[in-house]
Amino acid sequence: MLIFLDSANIEEIQQANDWGVISGVTTNPSLIAKEGRNFEQVVREIAAIVDGPISAEVISLDSEQMVKEAETLARIHPNIVIKIPITPEGLKATKILSRQNIKVNMTLIFSTNQALLAARAGAAFVSPFIGRLDDINQDGMGLIEETAAVFRNFNLDTQIIAASIRHPLHVTQAALLGAHIATVPFKVLQQMVKHPLTDAGIEKFLADWETVKNK
Repeated sequence: MLIFLDSANIEEIQQANDWGVISGVTTNPSLIAKEGRNFEQVVREIAAIVDGPISAEVISLDSEQMVKEAETLARIHPNIVIKIPITPEGLKATKILSRQNIKVNMTLIFSTNQALLAARAGAAFVSPFIGRLDDINQDGMGLIEETAAVFRNFNLDTQIIAASIRHPLHVTQAALLGAHIATVPFKVLQQMVKHPLTDAGIEKFLADWETVKNK
């Protein structure tokens, strides 16, 4: 399973890329707004750092404007993937863009039916929001499992991005259930690295070395 970083913070993206563990980046209007910077400039800077899919979201609600926004975004860099919400207009735009070889990441997926429709419309990626489902006492991981099974049953090429990741266990569960990608906040990526036994092991190795290094 690939790991994407869900962030628009250049410092975080640079650090995660330096670790050699991320294969792409996802952004959304909320993440861009949090940075308080020009959207297009942020996307350009991300593309200069990460050699992989970079999801940039449209904000229009009708298909014609979605397509126009998407075409503008796609010209920024060949790695740009267009994030479009799962709506009838979004499906219509996805069909048009897929025929132009512009990749779409259909977002705000909360059901297997939505994921199936997105795949049939030509989306390259679908993003089930597992954390938000968990927040309302629904089974986010069940959505990953069902979607993966349906895609396998019919040999669909659309890749599943487990999104709205809340903690490292979500990443492990998504990998076991067949998600192709997990897009994670930087905080979760940091948590994935850490384990108390690793820290304890390093401390012991260093303490033991101190007893013998001058002998």
